[in-house]
Amino acid sequence: MKKIIVLSGICFMGMLSPVIAQDFYGKATYESKTDLNVDVEGRNIPEADKKRIMERMQQDLEKTFVLDFNRIASLYREEEQLEQPVGGRGFRMAVFGSSGSDGIYYRDVKRRLYYNQVEMLGKIFLIRDSLVLPDWKPGEETRKIGGYTCYKATMVKEVKRAEFNRMGRRPPGNERKETGDPANNEPFEEKTEEITVTAWYTPDIPVNQGPGVYWGLPGLILEVNADRTTIRCTKIVMDPEGEDQIEVPKRGKEMSQSEFDVIIKEKMEEIEKMHRDGPGRREGSRVIRMRG
Repeated sequence: MKKIIVLSGICFMGMLSPVIAQDFYGKATYESKTDLNVDVEGRNIPEADKKRIMERMQQDLEKTFVLDFNRIASLYREEEQLEQPVGGRGFRMAVFGSSGSDGIYYRDVKRRLYYNQVEMLGKIFLIRDSLVLPDWKPGEETRKIGGYTCYKATMVKEVKRAEFNRMGRRPPGNERKETGDPANNEPFEEKTEEITVTAWYTPDIPVNQGPGVYWGLPGLILEVNADRTTIRCTKIVMDPEGEDQIEVPKRGKEMSQSEFDVIIKEKMEEIEKMHRDGPGRREGSRVIRMRG
């Protein structure tokens, strides 16, 4: 029998027994929100335009995802929705990366591998690589999420941030010393930072799955807080007799994660070069810097 649990703080329908059949299928819906530090710089930019840009960027960082899961595998993808109309002066933020929040993310915990199907600039890539078990540290805190008793776990994770140089200008303290010096021609500087990730999982659903790249705990992860991003489960559908909809993504050129990371860096360099050498040099051009 299908059981639907709406995780909305105080309202939920039904309860799931901690004892789950040997073979089962479930679907969890997650809402992801990210607060991004952004500087909008430029001359003669009306405040109304700055506000519109910020609002559109925030909309692009509020998404709904669906996680199909069983005891062995899971499939995480963004929920399909209609694109908002964009006029000639509209702004659309492009996010490059492979955090498991891009494209379609498949994970097989038995074979310890994942596939991430990502579309970038009109091309489709299929990343296939090995899973690395996250180094979770169990905590003593507990809390209720939609009727489930959840336990806290944390880990320290390294993240890379890329900051574009503004219209070819070097960041302070990194000025060009010699003309033609390759070390001074990098279009952006990449920094590695450590962040603390907090997860809340429930043993009532005994699978070591979770949203995006987060997994490896003795229960389904219902909430993740990572830096400026919060991913929260809002609904769970358990259907032990339902049809399993988990399939490995197959579209795109297959490559490893490290190979894809090289492509990402090259594309970022191309975009920065276009800004340096193209219309971006015009007086009054807009510069958008993202930190986070």
